[in-house]
Amino acid sequence: MAKLFGNLHLVLAIGLVAAIAVMLGFGAEVPLDVNSVFRWLHVFFGILWIGLLYYLNFVQVPTMPSIPAEQKGAITGHIAPKVFFFFRWAALLTVVTGLVIAYVTGYVHRALILQGLNQHENLIGLGMDLALIMSFNVWFIIWPAQKKILGIVEASPEEKAAAAPRALIASRTNLLLSLPMLYCMVSANLG
Repeated sequence: MAKLFGNLHLVLAIGLVAAIAVMLGFGAEVPLDVNSVFRWLHVFFGILWIGLLYYLNFVQVPTMPSIPAEQKGAITGHIAPKVFFFFRWAALLTVVTGLVIAYVTGYVHRALILQGLNQHENLIGLGMDLALIMSFNVWFIIWPAQKKILGIVEASPEEKAAAAPRALIASRTNLLLSLPMLYCMVSANLG
């Protein structure tokens, strides 16, 4: 058992097979189509993205000042780069799968410009707009700053120092926006 659960990729593969089995097993009662598959993927990537956003804001960033200097390299050299890999790709895949859902369902344009046929489309549109801002922050503010902070790209001490508050402000902005975004996404599907 330890060998199975010690292998992340194997656990994910088995989980994927189990999910496909559930989908096929309930296929007669629950539609198995592009919309349902992309909704499932959207929720998975969204949980990964927002979970890592909350990990960074509630755990890693507040804890870093109390970590002894000789131990910080373990975080900045090994853990943080892996976190930011999954963080940025989960952000992108959450947005892409959400846009596919909106496109397949036929409301992508109306929702994005908040001109929906009903308040549910406008609410999901607001959530989509907030998620687009958040994803932009991840890819174009947080990640470029983190590459400097973590030493992934060459940067002077001054550039690293300037990158830190920029990354923190964008990350805390995403934390702030995540709360109304999550409300929009959940509530838009209640009616």
